[in-house]
Amino acid sequence: MSVAFRIAPCLWFADQAEDAASYYTSLFPNSRIVCTTRYGKAGYDHHHREPGSVMTVDFELDGHRFTAMNGGPMFTFNEAISLQVFCETQAEIDYYWDRLSDGGDPTAQACGWLKDRFGMSWQVVPTGMELWFKDGTTPATERAMEALLQMKKLDLDVLRRAYDGA
Repeated sequence: MSVAFRIAPCLWFADQAEDAASYYTSLFPNSRIVCTTRYGKAGYDHHHREPGSVMTVDFELDGHRFTAMNGGPMFTFNEAISLQVFCETQAEIDYYWDRLSDGGDPTAQACGWLKDRFGMSWQVVPTGMELWFKDGTTPATERAMEALLQMKKLDLDVLRRAYDGA
């Protein structure tokens, strides 16, 4: 059997894999649930999951493959890993920010970062923003960084004006 995706992240949830995959796929275009696997009787002494309960959900977000796994509460998400959403317009930034932060915590982080209702960290950022900061020393970069550091949800117009010196 050949695999269409060579590398795909596996996201560990206590018991919310199915809910998370359904929620995420409802937000992004070109997204779908691919396959759901279930725990069986085998291995119960190890995994302690009821036979028939959801083990993994393979899903795609905008064509990118992910696996969500119900592995138990021993591991939780933290900011060491985040998913980036690159947005062309302020309307896209607003859409993804509002939906991903719904039930989560949009105030816990700054500079376009938020935590969703499942504890996953996301960065909702303008496409091409990295070009503003690539050299780190120009007055334009300094102005854009000063503006960025004042924001939770990013304001694309304010960032562009800061970079342009307007």
